[in-house]
Amino acid sequence: MDLLKSAYGMLPRRLLGSRSFRGPTERGEQVVLSTKTAVSSLLCAAGSLQPCSDVSELSYYGLSPPVYPSPRGQGSTSVRWASAFGQAGALVSQMTVEEKVNLTRGWPGTCVGNTGEVPRLGVPALCFADGPDGIRGQEFVSAFPAGIHLAATFDRDLMLQYGRALGAEYYGKGINVALGPVAGPLGRVARGGRNWEGLSNDPYLAGAGMGAITRGIQDAGVIATPKHWLLNEQEFRRRWTPDDGDAISSNVDDRALHELYAFPFMDALREGAGAVMCSYQRANHSYACQNSKLLNGVLKTELGFEGFVVSDWDGQMSGVASANAGLDLVMPNAGYWGASLLEAVNNGSVSDARLSDMATRILASWYYLHQQTSYPPPAIYTNLEQHFPVDVQADHAKLIEDIGAAGTVLVKNVNNTLPLKHPRFLCVFGYDAAVKASPWHNRDRYGGGYENNHGWNTFNGTLITAGGSGSTTPAYVISPFEALQARVRKDRGVLRWDFYSDDPTAYLNAEACLVFINAYASESFDRPSLTDEFSDRLVLNVASWCANTIVVVHSAGIRTVDAWITHPNVTATLFAGLPGQESGHALASILYGDVNPTGRLPYTIARSESDYGALLNSSAPPGDQPFPESNFTEGLFIDYRYFDQHGIEPRFEFGFGLSYTQFAYSNLSANILPTADIAEYPDGEIPIIQGGHPSLWDTIAVVKCTVTNTGDVPGAEVAQLYLAVPGAGVGSPVRQLRGFGRVGPLVAGQGREVVFELTRRDLSVWDVVKQGWRLRRGRYAVWVGGSSRDLRVKVEVVVE
Repeated sequence: MDLLKSAYGMLPRRLLGSRSFRGPTERGEQVVLSTKTAVSSLLCAAGSLQPCSDVSELSYYGLSPPVYPSPRGQGSTSVRWASAFGQAGALVSQMTVEEKVNLTRGWPGTCVGNTGEVPRLGVPALCFADGPDGIRGQEFVSAFPAGIHLAATFDRDLMLQYGRALGAEYYGKGINVALGPVAGPLGRVARGGRNWEGLSNDPYLAGAGMGAITRGIQDAGVIATPKHWLLNEQEFRRRWTPDDGDAISSNVDDRALHELYAFPFMDALREGAGAVMCSYQRANHSYACQNSKLLNGVLKTELGFEGFVVSDWDGQMSGVASANAGLDLVMPNAGYWGASLLEAVNNGSVSDARLSDMATRILASWYYLHQQTSYPPPAIYTNLEQHFPVDVQADHAKLIEDIGAAGTVLVKNVNNTLPLKHPRFLCVFGYDAAVKASPWHNRDRYGGGYENNHGWNTFNGTLITAGGSGSTTPAYVISPFEALQARVRKDRGVLRWDFYSDDPTAYLNAEACLVFINAYASESFDRPSLTDEFSDRLVLNVASWCANTIVVVHSAGIRTVDAWITHPNVTATLFAGLPGQESGHALASILYGDVNPTGRLPYTIARSESDYGALLNSSAPPGDQPFPESNFTEGLFIDYRYFDQHGIEPRFEFGFGLSYTQFAYSNLSANILPTADIAEYPDGEIPIIQGGHPSLWDTIAVVKCTVTNTGDVPGAEVAQLYLAVPGAGVGSPVRQLRGFGRVGPLVAGQGREVVFELTRRDLSVWDVVKQGWRLRRGRYAVWVGGSSRDLRVKVEVVVE
């Protein structure tokens, strides 16, 4: 007990009001400290526990270690940041304390978020807006495919074009800060309500998307805001509420934190992200927006982040503690700052240097994107205001259609059912086929809030997006029914439909029956199931009489299909994702063969929901638990890594997708570059670029492979590279994605070489003892193929 008291005495005073430890808080509440979860780390810090170097032990049973003070942004990571900080610093040096405080808080205004302004120095209020796949709640804007759909393209070029188009619309509306892209949640929980906003369940694929979208948004002059930093992996108990109490604590080990959850954010930072949004939930028992380890330690020190950290809306849980832990801007109002922050600076609880750093970081991002010169004024309005609308749609509809088609995944195609050969008699069934299906559901889909814009979900029409702050407000929607009707009309055929019934009328002369179902999800709650009885019954009823039943699933994430996928009359199945406003055109181009499908699953589809084990549901203890916890005891083993580790056969594996042609792989080679410096980078060296130490991004090895179209029709292949790290211990995946490339389109018989460049980070693991990325010596197994289970060719790379 004396040792325990000593450990408690070690707590830095600034942590005591942070809601990480429960004593008197700034809410004036008393909070109980969980002895098992807190005491172990305190004793470890006191030098009493042997496995202190085993950070997984510290993380599962302890707290985030304190990291203070908050690093000052100095523009040291690039010439461009140096110039931005020079200008920002000069401006902040002219400000009063009151003016600097005003910059760090939100104010009411026309935008979702609005910063304070300093009129006498020409600093305007900055405009923030949702969301990651389109500007929410506005007119004359585009509804882009969701992040999960974009990830299914496995196409870096489309990801970059997506970011640039999205950024152009934000710029055109005068929005300074776009709240996206998303890599948190990563998709740890199969039923997670916001997985669809992110860019797959794999950190490498998500990182590719995060980097490309961030670059594209900022190429347009808009500040990108990668979110949610970090470990925001479920909606259930995700935030503090008066009724439930504290948010869930995501308790993760140090290696998984780096190799899974922070990994994709590194790509966004490397592309110069000007802002990062911290999340609602607790992380290792400390709220994410006041977690000094995550903000000061990992983000601002280890990853060299120069921009500003903004809270999720109403996500700030303390005043002094959040300021000292690295939060720079609170939204949407003053939160615990405003006059209270002014008081804290005046009494020394928060230093003037920390306040100046907050203001400087915000303005540095403004200068970094050159928004101080000729930036359009905000053109954000409510539906009740009369105004002159600013049309920012440009020609983005074509890109939306292209991405919609490229992210559509064909998972079953018996006897070349698809593409359709100009059928003269088609049946279309299901609530998801039309824009508005049911006469008894009259929800307004064109709003922009949570109440009236929960996506185009069950009985409310075709699903093009999902719900919450990431939803979109399309100028129009091309439904599958509209697009198919145009095709049938052109062929002078017959079309029959039933959008309402789960047992529609049989038309025995139909050449094909298309059944449309969907799987909806939303912010604020996790999915109750990965299937639904109505949809399964609909498919089975149609298949009972239609020998050519084609199922189309618009889905916000994983959707199990074993209730009907093996039925002999279900001849083809497509996962059509969340394709955005050009949904029908994108789908029809695949169905009729205008486009050969290249989409690949960005997650694993199991045979049964139980196959996901503890990763199926959001977690929290049963009963009245004021401080719920979710222990990420699976470590690195989520999605396909979990299935590989446990020898579970999926229905459709990560990376899977069929084509209308076939491909062969040959001539695989792998070589360490002769110029590659494989020596470890110096310990403790401060990163000089955003995204980590610069040598992490050096190309170490090159893998080459020839892909040949062995079929009869033109098509493109998505070649995927997986590798196994040598000597990384039992906590390492069997294999993990470390490269992908789109090859083609190739005509029949044509071959082309695909080249994969592997960086130091790709070949490294996070060393919890050394607290750095380490390149392992030994033989790296490298596979290239069509999915995580379709591994065609193998080679080894030797690092010595």
